Amino acid sequence: MSAHCQLTGAKPGFGKNVSHSHRRTSRRFDPNVQSKRYWLQSERRYVRLRLSARGIKTVDVIGVEAAVARIRARGVKV
Repeated sequence: MSAHCQLTGAKPGFGKNVSHSHRRTSRRFDPNVQSKRYWLQSERRYVRLRLSARGIKTVDVIGVEAAVARIRARGVKV
């Protein structure tokens, strides 16, 4: 699953490029997805998460444990 945030669920949006002559071609707006490794203290291991920039900020606020709990609640394997 490329360009998909595990925490926020952000995924690509679709639209059109519009040229000067007003010709329209399809394009894709990808979220800023980064692969980040976090230490999960409760399981004594690292977990690698694919998060958007907003997802990374959310993990900074709520903590890794709560973020992994939310991801697992959405049915994603971590």
